[in-house]
Amino acid sequence: MKKIKFEEALKGLEAIVDKLETGELDLEESIKLYEEGIDLSVYCQKQLTQAEGKIQRLIKKLDGDIQVVDME
Repeated sequence: MKKIKFEEALKGLEAIVDKLETGELDLEESIKLYEEGIDLSVYCQKQLTQAEGKIQRLIKKLDGDIQVVDME
């Protein structure tokens, strides 16, 4: 899959779901769109996992930079 923005992939996935929900597509087109939707779903999940990992690393970095000072 080519590199696209997460938001574009999500919009594409939503468009596929809308088309499939109409029930107006023939079986072959439905399967093609379903496969495309699976690819977009996997791509979005990978992007979310990477973002979550980055956020966790930033939180750990922040926690490591904060030192507790004893005020007594």
